[in-house]
Amino acid sequence: MNIYVFTIFPEMFEGPLNTSILKKAREKKILNIELIDFRPYSPSKHKNVDDAPFGGGAGMVLKPDPIYLALEDKLGDLVTYPGQILLMSPQGVQFNQELAKELAKEQSLVFICGHYEGFDERVRALAHKEISIGDYVLTGGELPAMVIIDAVSRLIPGVLGESESVVSDSFYDGLLEYPHYTRPRSFRGMNVPDVLLSGNHEKIRLWRRKESLRRTLERRPELLEKVNLTKEDLKLLAEIANEEKGTNG
Repeated sequence: MNIYVFTIFPEMFEGPLNTSILKKAREKKILNIELIDFRPYSPSKHKNVDDAPFGGGAGMVLKPDPIYLALEDKLGDLVTYPGQILLMSPQGVQFNQELAKELAKEQSLVFICGHYEGFDERVRALAHKEISIGDYVLTGGELPAMVIIDAVSRLIPGVLGESESVVSDSFYDGLLEYPHYTRPRSFRGMNVPDVLLSGNHEKIRLWRRKESLRRTLERRPELLEKVNLTKEDLKLLAEIANEEKGTNG
């Protein structure tokens, strides 16, 4: 996948993109990530990328011309560009695992990162989709872009060492992930569940599914309303309910 990030702070990406899984994916040429500073594209003498808003108000607004010129230079004809152009915006659709799966199917992703008080409204015309990572305020679109790149990259074949690790991730199938354990078997009075030491793969599978359902029910019950629960899931949820009744007397 080709990923292009348009920002006035490309240095913010150097750490996350050059460590761990993303670094290995880039070395294996699975991901090609290019950081483009659109400041040099400003037509003004001093390369200004922002200006005071028309009508007055606090803060500065990113100008449209440097962003347009940068995208046109790097991507060519934007009308026929064969990829998704994404605008990081608090007014966009909220990012989730389903959207990550959708974006992972694209051959190319383009991120436009705003900053300061936002961007000129005409920048929106460039984007196929506006995306937010949550209902809170950040300094710019750089951190949201990093989050989305990381989440999407994990779903691209070959990025992770084991394909199973993607399938078992929290939210991949709409549920929170089951608990994990490793050595030592006993640690400060906390023991690994016996079923995980049994060697019985079917019992382990059922335990993991049940604990995934239990954790989702306890921590994010609203997620269960969006999941296509199987007959097995419903049976396991009934067992969890009966266990809760027994615990509470």
